[in-house]
Amino acid sequence: MINAIDILQNTFGYDQFRPPQEDIIATLIDGGDALVLMPTGGGKSLCYQIPAIVRKGCGIVISPLIALMQDQVDSLQELGIRASFLNSTLDRQDEIQIEKSLLEGQLDLLYIAPERLIQPRTLSLLKQSSISLFAIDEAHCVSQWGHDFRTDYLELNLLHEEFPGVPRIALTATADKRTREEIISRLELRQASQYFAGFDRPNIRYTIAIKHNPRNQLLRFLKNEHLNDAGIIYCLSRKKTEETATWLSKQGFEALPYHAGLSPKIRTEHQSRFLRDDGVIIVATIAFGMGIDKPDVRFVAHMDLPKTIESYYQETGRAGRDGLPADAWMVYGLQDVIKLRQMLDSAGGSEEHKRLEAHRLNAMLALCEITSCRRHALLMHFDEQSAEHCGNCDTCLTPVDTWDGTEAAQKALSVVFRTGQRFGVNHLIDVLRGIETDKIFQFDHHQLQVYGIGTEIDKNQWHSVFRQLMARGYISVELDRFGGIRLEEKCRALLRGEETIELRRDIKQKVVKKLTVTPLPEDIDVGIWEALRECRRQLAEAQGVPPFVIFHDTTLREMAGSMPKTLDEFGLLSGVGERKREKYGPVFLEVIASTNSGQL
Repeated sequence: MINAIDILQNTFGYDQFRPPQEDIIATLIDGGDALVLMPTGGGKSLCYQIPAIVRKGCGIVISPLIALMQDQVDSLQELGIRASFLNSTLDRQDEIQIEKSLLEGQLDLLYIAPERLIQPRTLSLLKQSSISLFAIDEAHCVSQWGHDFRTDYLELNLLHEEFPGVPRIALTATADKRTREEIISRLELRQASQYFAGFDRPNIRYTIAIKHNPRNQLLRFLKNEHLNDAGIIYCLSRKKTEETATWLSKQGFEALPYHAGLSPKIRTEHQSRFLRDDGVIIVATIAFGMGIDKPDVRFVAHMDLPKTIESYYQETGRAGRDGLPADAWMVYGLQDVIKLRQMLDSAGGSEEHKRLEAHRLNAMLALCEITSCRRHALLMHFDEQSAEHCGNCDTCLTPVDTWDGTEAAQKALSVVFRTGQRFGVNHLIDVLRGIETDKIFQFDHHQLQVYGIGTEIDKNQWHSVFRQLMARGYISVELDRFGGIRLEEKCRALLRGEETIELRRDIKQKVVKKLTVTPLPEDIDVGIWEALRECRRQLAEAQGVPPFVIFHDTTLREMAGSMPKTLDEFGLLSGVGERKREKYGPVFLEVIASTNSGQL
């Protein structure tokens, strides 16, 4: 491990490994296989990058998205590491040159998409080359039970068959027990050492609220919490993505849409601006984000309910990769559930698939409706034990007010039964509140015993009751375009008065005004901080790379706090290896010296 530690300190600029990086790297260097589950921002890349440099030959990284390849290669080349990629963005002449470099042993790392790797021509090329290891990134894509299933990943077991002597490492940040078992099975990793670093991202604050006026709620969140911060906003539809981006732009934010319906040129341009410019907000469908290695995303917002907890965890994990405070913020409503149910029904697939997806959606809804710690529930979903109070989610910071909802729940269940289990929530609430509508009279629902028995509760509160009953499995939505509510077997005891139920009382969130969730430490001068950021921006622009490729914010903060005066002092900063010390040290030292002398 002497070489590995030397590379960590002098090439990557870090003092020591994080657990369990050192053990993983030692396993690969010794020729063993590994399965690694590590949260986003936990340092997965180093687990295969360092062994690929230490071992003889080139490390082959199988990555599902082109964006990840480009960012990783830019960062590695900046450190003086011989890295490249093979994907559809290259012309034939570039491909030939990269293949030649591989054959001649001039590469440390080569990134390839799974669909390209399994082609006979690529396999032939690899067999003629010296390969140090195979790294299968986003390994959960191999699981048909996972949320990002890709058929090309199913064929990656050929690595075990065709290259039996080459160590393999499979990595993911999102996999429950069932998905992990399938990864092991499909990739032939039964003999692999397994390393689980846990799912917890303690720097992320989780906040989930009910939709009242979603746009106004989002605007308050951005203006009070994240003015001028980079972030991602997820919407369920392409139309809503574009409308939200346009509306935010009119509010003075630099917001750009991103979805599969846009041309590749526009998507590439918007992604590039997000990576390279400060304070850009991307409004996207789930088509955006996997593999985006931008460390200073300060928030991820959801304007609609995600389909699964796995999707939610992965999407929120794109915030705060630098370890600094970040927000995962979401608003949702019952209509989200109905819409997702209808989408699930219209998507086709087997009954087993629909049943599984419905179960996942129910788990997501339950996370939203709980009255206890959200982080604890989120980690429990992934079979990870944690403290029952994290102190950094909305339910911990502002404990939920509850009320005895037994009688209200019984009335809600009764109106579902009395109307034949085929009507939507809005109509059921109208019956309970005794509203006179054409639909009420059309079906003679004004004649029912339940008509007008719920006038003591307003419409919004009734929506909350139905939503919580659905989250806890007492009722469900019929999988058809009408979205009728039906009773589940679980409701019998509640209807008979054999059990009681506590419901959460929806309250409007108090808003604390502040410019950013990540204020500068008191010992850092704002003028020095901005001068260093501007220096980084100019260097990044001149080289055509994102600013974080030069230095992460964490390095700039340390630089602004310690104010190094010599190259040796500069080299002691976290994230500063030998190459970056020599390349950027003089420039930043000049900025610091000029700031101290009052020239800036």
